[in-house]
Amino acid sequence: MTDVKAVPESSIDPDVSSGVAQFLAPIVVDLQALAIDGKQAHWHVRGANFQAVHELLDVVVAHAQEYADNAAERVVALGLPLDARVQTVGSKTTTPKLSAGFQQADATIAEVIAAIDATLKTVRTAIDELDELDLVSQDVAIEIARGLEKDRWFLFAHLATK
Repeated sequence: MTDVKAVPESSIDPDVSSGVAQFLAPIVVDLQALAIDGKQAHWHVRGANFQAVHELLDVVVAHAQEYADNAAERVVALGLPLDARVQTVGSKTTTPKLSAGFQQADATIAEVIAAIDATLKTVRTAIDELDELDLVSQDVAIEIARGLEKDRWFLFAHLATK
């Protein structure tokens, strides 16, 4: 059997790790809420654009899950735990409440865009704060912002008149 020497989980200063978690954990919470609500919206969307919006919401949900995983894995890679259990997400998200039941496509899109905007606010705070703290973690937040902005654009295009 190979003798593996114990190495610290992270070579980053514990204060930096704690700071990173402070800014990435809320992103994970908001992204998990976006994924859950996005799937709910996906099931209940109605209207002339049903199929396109229904399928696009699946993409938004998949992206939100991927982005949440990337941010969570960064925190855990730095040696800290992260709490994104349903109860935590429900009590700590900054995303607005999604309407229950069936909704017309335009209303559904507007609500999902509002959730993306709330999440982007959390992400932008992290980008600003991580600039002096940890550039690798800031890069994670920047990539999340880039992806959310693209998803927002795709959704908004269904509402835009020009």
